[in-house]
Amino acid sequence: MAARKFLYVVAALIVLTLGSAFAYRMWGQQMLGAVMVPSARFSEPNRLTATDYADRKLWLARPDISATNDSTWLPQGVKRTEPGPAAVFYVHPTSYMAPFNIARWNASLEDEESQETARRFVMTQASAFTTAGQIWAPRYHQAHFGAFLSRSEDATSAINAAYREVVAAFKVFLTENPAGPVILAGHSQGAMHLLRLMKNEVAGKEVAGRIVAAYLVGWPVSLTADIPALGLPACERADQAGCVLSWQSFAEPANPAAVLGAYGHYRGMTGKQRDGTPMLCINPLTGMQGNAAPAKANLGTLGPSIQLDGRDARLIKGAVSARCGTEGKEAGFLLVGTPPQLGPYVLPGNNYHVYDYALFWANIRADATKRLTTFLAQ
Repeated sequence: MAARKFLYVVAALIVLTLGSAFAYRMWGQQMLGAVMVPSARFSEPNRLTATDYADRKLWLARPDISATNDSTWLPQGVKRTEPGPAAVFYVHPTSYMAPFNIARWNASLEDEESQETARRFVMTQASAFTTAGQIWAPRYHQAHFGAFLSRSEDATSAINAAYREVVAAFKVFLTENPAGPVILAGHSQGAMHLLRLMKNEVAGKEVAGRIVAAYLVGWPVSLTADIPALGLPACERADQAGCVLSWQSFAEPANPAAVLGAYGHYRGMTGKQRDGTPMLCINPLTGMQGNAAPAKANLGTLGPSIQLDGRDARLIKGAVSARCGTEGKEAGFLLVGTPPQLGPYVLPGNNYHVYDYALFWANIRADATKRLTTFLAQ
């Protein structure tokens, strides 16, 4: 079944064992940590270099592959158009979630289950950008999900190993796209790597002037400890180009304690502590910071699919509203109201992390096109 592709089935089985959904709501994060952090010691994966990324087989999507390029998928009823002139560098989120007793700290590229899930993320997330341009999505030795539940040296080493390969792929991407507009997009682990990449490979460099927008979705971004080091400002207007977007989706009541813990743990790109600093929240229904929009502003949410591969998904207009929280623990998080019924992959605390793109697929598509139009006019 499709659910076994994600870690949430593990948590669900624990709930069944304990016989209490209440226990999952109360201690879900601790449960995930107990079963999802690899028990083995870190071992460096075979590092991929820019030379390796010249091989098309190391890409989930790029313009010169077709049969396996899932980024060209569209929901039923959406009209296909010619891609715009942007080149889109997309980094997929964590899809490697093997049980702790057999897991490595970094995924093997031969792991069929994680690669299949990564392709599905390319299909349902990167596809939102195809009106703006063609997608380049590298395969990489991603860090295991457990690396983000642990603060050990092994976890840090795994994340660093994955990041180095994202950088190598980005260098090939720039070689293949030496001019013209660029969109950066990622989710979760992918957004984390892009955040770091922007500091090291974009800020102060020629490519910074080519960035239409950077979609760092599903990873917390500090307005004061991260943004000043990225070379681009946070987006303030819906038609603004050359800026950064980020949001993290929660239904209500929201309990973002786990995310706040990670937010405080990782230092900002400026080197300063992020704990207690304001978090960037762009409302994808408006393209602006810190505001609210009713459900009627939602151009289309990817609805639940019946087929295991998800290719039958349809857009549902007006499915959810969205507002950026402004007070207490909800400040900086994107709140979507009553929990929508999109599938079984909701994390503890009403965290709709897996659905950060699906909730607003059509609005993201329109947003990227609008920002590209501004960029080209400039």
